[in-house]
Formats: sequence, structure tokens, C-alpha cells
Amino acid sequence: MGFFSKIKSGLNKTRNTISSKVTSLVNSFTKIDEDFMEELLEILVSSDIGFKTSNDICERLRAKIKEVGTTDPKEIKQLLGNIIVDMLGSDMGLKLETKPAIILVIGVNGVGKTTSIGKLAALLAASGKKVVLGAADTFRAAAIEQLEIWGNRAGVPVIKSTQGADPASVVFDTIASAKARGADVIICDTAGRLHNKKDLMEELAKINRVIERELPDADKESLLVLDAATGQNAVNQAREFKNVTDITGIILTKLDGTAKGGIVIAIHNELSIPVKYVGVGEGKDDLQPFSAKEFAEGIFDGGDVE
Repeated sequence: MGFFSKIKSGLNKTRNTISSKVTSLVNSFTKIDEDFMEELLEILVSSDIGFKTSNDICERLRAKIKEVGTTDPKEIKQLLGNIIVDMLGSDMGLKLETKPAIILVIGVNGVGKTTSIGKLAALLAASGKKVVLGAADTFRAAAIEQLEIWGNRAGVPVIKSTQGADPASVVFDTIASAKARGADVIICDTAGRLHNKKDLMEELAKINRVIERELPDADKESLLVLDAATGQNAVNQAREFKNVTDITGIILTKLDGTAKGGIVIAIHNELSIPVKYVGVGEGKDDLQPFSAKEFAEGIFDGGDVE
């Protein structure tokens, strides 16, 4: 199943929330007036896009309607899809051109962080990359064990220490092992606790110092894993993490199990953080590169978006 088929299937619940309501709206009006726009805004807000982003979409829609001179509500879906694609901007993949490149992955417990790392490792390994994993989230023994399971599934080595070990030392060991193995990509599972921002900042700063010392010229990605099912709470998490560390992209998990996929738009619009991967199932190959166009088409019944 290709990306579009997977994301279209994964967006079933989100599509039923947004597209079906928009369809009902356009079928109820014969012209685009203020009542129409107010009801559209309400639909978008109730679809976990958030008030600010929903309002931004409606303002862009007003401008586009004026520009093209449309008066037919039935043309709104395609216009909305085009606006959403424009808001999400160009698709941004991972920058992994150096050898090795390094990816740090953060996220609170329960969002699917370790699972996403395993799936990403499998995806990169399948593309021909030599991958090494580092179990630098040493706060929970279960995180280390789970990463080992995923490493075995993906066929990639996992560098680990014991629970409570210094995460930066694990990152150091992982980099050394990756260099010795001639690895292309290092992926490190790192801290994701937000209850004490000072500790989190210090831990991530220490890890980053190790990377700067050991891999000063390496391409580096910092990916935040969020659970789509938490809706606006995921947006708030992203905002909190952005306040304590640089984030280059989002992995949005559990998109297939929620009607709250609209948060993709809010995250990018409000925080300027691109969604780089989405989880659309439980399988090893169900972590997929994000496509703004195919996301918009998946929301609006697969209709063509320019």
C-alpha cells in the first residue's frame, strides 16, 4: 500500500469529522455569506485545528474567494485543501547527508516514542542506510528493553547502558560505535520528561555538547514525537518542548486512530515546526514520510488539491 493509500485510510476518522461536516455545510447553503463562514469556522475549531489556525484559514479563504470571484459553496472544499497545503508549506524530509548523521528523538511517555524510533530505523535500513540506535532514555528500564526489541526487528544494533546511567555517556558510546561500524545514521532515544524543565534542559544540553564535540560537522535532526489522539494537548506539548530545545521536526503517531488529525495544521501554523513523519498503523512499515498535498486530499475525500 503506497503512502496516499495509507494516509487516506489513516485519516478516516479525521475525514469523517472535517469533510463530512464541510460537505453538509456546502449542501445547506446556496451562497457564501457571513453565516456560512461562521459555521465553517465552528467546524474547523471543533476538528482540533484550534481557534487561531481555524481563523487564519477562514481569513485566507475570504481573500481567495474575493480573488477568484466564486460564489458557489461547492467550490469551497478544493479552496480549503489548497489553503491547507499552502499553510503546511514544502514537504521537508530528514537531512542526513553526512556520514554519520544523527537524530535525537524526544517525547513524553506514552506517545509512541520508542516505537517510532524502531519504525524509523526499519525505514532507513530498508532504504540502504546502516543504522545504529542509542538507548539514551535511561530513566525507564522498559524504554531500553523496548528499544532492543525494535532494534532486533529492524536488524540494527542498539547501544545501551543500565537504568539510571548518564544519557550523555550513552550518546558518546553510541557515536563511538557508529564510527567504528561505518554507520550512516545514529538514532538516539533521549529524555522526554516535562515535569522538570530545568533537568530536561540540562540533560539535552549535555547531550548536545557531546555531539558537538564528537560530530561537529554532522547533520543533526531533533524530532519530537506527539500523539495525534491528544489533539490540542499535543500542540501544547510541542510548544513546551520548543521552549526548552530546538526541534527540527515532528513525528505524529496514532493518526489512524483519531479524529484529531487537524492538529497537523495547527502545529505548523502556530509553531512553525514541520511534521516530517506520521504513524498510520501498528506495522513496522506504517511510519510514513509526511506529504502536505496527500494529507489535504486525505481529509477531503481524496479530492484533487492543486
